[in-house]
Order: sequence, then C-alpha cells, then structure tokens
Amino acid sequence: MTVFEELKRRGLIAQTTDEAEIAELINNGKATFYIGFDPTADSLHVGHFMALCLMKRMQMAGNKPIALVGGGTGMIGDPSGKSDMRKMLSKEDIDHNCECFKKQMSRFIDFSEGKALMVNNGDWLLNLNYVDVLREVGACFSVNKMLTFECYKQRMERGLTFLEFNYMIMQSYDFYKLYTDYGCNMQFGGDDQWANMLGGTELIRKKLGKDAYAMTITLLLNSEGKKMGKTEKGAVWLDAEKTSPYDFFQYWRNVGDADVMKCLKMLTFVPIEELEEMEAHLDSGKAYNNAKELLAFELTKLVHGEEEAQKQLDAARAIFAGAGNSENMPTTVIPAAELTDGAIGLLTLLVKAGLAPSISEARRLVQQGGVAVNDEKITDPKAQIAMEGEVILKKGKKVFHKAIVG
Repeated sequence: MTVFEELKRRGLIAQTTDEAEIAELINNGKATFYIGFDPTADSLHVGHFMALCLMKRMQMAGNKPIALVGGGTGMIGDPSGKSDMRKMLSKEDIDHNCECFKKQMSRFIDFSEGKALMVNNGDWLLNLNYVDVLREVGACFSVNKMLTFECYKQRMERGLTFLEFNYMIMQSYDFYKLYTDYGCNMQFGGDDQWANMLGGTELIRKKLGKDAYAMTITLLLNSEGKKMGKTEKGAVWLDAEKTSPYDFFQYWRNVGDADVMKCLKMLTFVPIEELEEMEAHLDSGKAYNNAKELLAFELTKLVHGEEEAQKQLDAARAIFAGAGNSENMPTTVIPAAELTDGAIGLLTLLVKAGLAPSISEARRLVQQGGVAVNDEKITDPKAQIAMEGEVILKKGKKVFHKAIVG
C-alpha cells in the first residue's frame, strides 16, 4: 500500500487537481507541501489536529512540510464558513499567537535541519505595496469568478467586507511565494479552502507560465474539524492550561459511536489494517467502548505524552467502574464565603462547574434527570448541596466534575 493509498483509505482525501501527479510526488517523498494556520488564539485546538497529524504522516514518508503561520492573513481573516466578520486582533496579539503555535507544532513535526520549515506570511504580506499588489496580483483574478465561490456567496446577503474579499488574493500569493522561495510544489487544506487553493495554483501559472509545477489537494479537514472540538465549555485546546489532559481524554472518550472509527482512521497512527479489523467487529457496546478508549489514549499520548495518557486511561476506567477515583478529575473550587450554612444551590454549582451555561439550562438538565451528586440522582432544581469534602457531580452518563471548598 502506497502512502497516497493509505491517505485515501483513511478517508483523508476529498479532491485533487491531478491525482496521478500528486500520488507520484507523495509516494516518492518528493512533495514539499504547506498547510496554513491563522493565529486567531494563543493555542491550537482540536480543529487543527487533523492537519498536524497529516503533516506528521507525510513527513514520516519522506515529504517536507512547511507550517505557514498567518502573521499577515491573520490581520484580515478568512470569510470561509463565517457568518460574520472575525474579531480583528492587534499585531502584538497575532505575533504572540504565532509564537505559541510554533511551540505546539514542534510536538508533531520535526523541524530539524532540512526536514521541515516554519514560515510566517507576515514576512512578505505586511511589507507589500498596495498599488503593486493591485497591479501584480490583483490583475490575475476575476471578480466575476470569485463571486461564484461558496466562500463568498454565503456572505453576500449578510455582508462581506472588502477587507475579507482580499483574503483569497493573500492566500494565493502565499502559495506563489512559497513556490518561488522554498520550492513548495503542493498545498493542502480543508474542503472549504478549495477556491482559495485553486487561486494559488492559477496565480503561479499565470505569473510563471503554464509549465509552472504546482499542485493542490484538499482533505476532509475543516468540514470534519468543525464537528470536532466544540463543547459547552468552548473549544477543546491542545494547551494543557486551556483544556486539561483529563478533559482532553474525556472529550475523545465520549465521541459518538458513528464517529469513533472515522476519528481513529484520520487522527491516529494505529495501522489501518488493525483499524479495519476492529471496525468489522463493532457489534456491541463493549466493542465501541474499547474503540473510544483506544482513540482517547492515542490522541492524549500524541498531545500530552504516554505517561499522561496512561494516567487518564486508568482514571477513566476507575470512574466508569464506580471506583470513584477523582484524582485527575477537573475541579472547581467554591469560596467558603459563597456558601450558606455550608451549602450551595445545585443550579449555581452546575453553572460554576461549567456543566451548564446558565441557570435556566441547569434547571432543565436537573428536571430531565441528567444530574447526579455523589452518585445520587437529583431532580429537584431547588436542592441545596452540602459542601462537605469532595462533591462529585455527574452530568449524563459520562461527564464527571469535582467541587471542593477553598
């Protein structure tokens, strides 16, 4: 099985411009490819995970990744899939976020001499002369054609700023610069990036001639990534300070039955043959639970290390077995001053613990029988919880949280 065949077998390839040529490059370790990451926060999140795993997989096959952080495009914001304009960040915030990305990416990609590059598009985009861009780059793009792409059509009725309209031109120019300066002959991105990537390929050919060699390929990257990493508490981050290893493990341990094999194939490095054998025998709740444990362990190991992954696996098994192991459970500290006669209202406690976004949502959850305290189901929204020692909250069947007085 070739590298490209494995990518397809794992469900990663959505569409390509020239499958035969792309397969030839990838299978022979001749691809110098890039994936872009706009620094909208100071940590990567689960939505980036597929891209990082792909880069690692491609590098292991001898290909050269370029991680492009968007110090320039981050000043604009990609309108693809957005209903409103993204909040504009300062240059200082963007530069800080870029530095955070570099540290996290190094866990996945080997940036030692000649094996990979990390590049910031702010190095060329921020120094461009506006008139030069219009003449040298803008002249290569048809506005009529740009308006036919979904990334713009979806925003036309709600409002698309001229700033965002330029994003495709900036991303296309990125590929042109990476091609001319670093020999980058391939770009990867999510299926909602297809129009932007085709723009880059066309720009190279218009500027350098039809024989210019550049390929595009899209993955089920953003469409699947958008389904991942969203919880009631917000995004699932790769930074342990933002999402604890416990919460990270539990997120993957609790994926839906319909998604577990898809995630295992796309995101882990378990041999595809083993995964297909497992998939053929998913005929019971126990089999699905085993698959989810494997997913959670493998991804926690990849992000936080094997020791942490084993710790979280042991803790999860103890909790689900009823052993009550709360050592690594996420914890909320309730100030003693907020208690009345040593107790706190259940609804308030659920909101403070992040298990419900509001009092009204907490009330609904309790009335529907979705909450237990110290393994006792409570359906009275007016219940007062005595804060003596550790209080273990359980939401549904799988979400556990510890509350203590401090």
